[in-house]
Amino acid sequence: MPKDEPKALSFEGAMERLEKIVNEMESSKLPLEELLVRYEEGIRLIAVCNERLADAENRIETLTRNAETKPSPTTKQPTEGPSKVSTKNQNDEIRLF
Repeated sequence: MPKDEPKALSFEGAMERLEKIVNEMESSKLPLEELLVRYEEGIRLIAVCNERLADAENRIETLTRNAETKPSPTTKQPTEGPSKVSTKNQNDEIRLF
């Protein structure tokens, strides 16, 4: 597998390939040179998996932050500010006296 090919893999694809490599290495049927090649490929795939996981974590953090800063759609904004309401009440009270 070329060095750049693992970067094109999805997380799931990289994990699947890692499982195959582990099974091949555990079979004890590979010569030492092939074991080293598989080991190197496995290391590259682990790096790809770690990168994909870090990207997913960053995306989740961004989505969570954005969700926390947006006002809730169920929250109603008052149509009149509190100062207008209190001024009206003060004027009404003054007229009563």
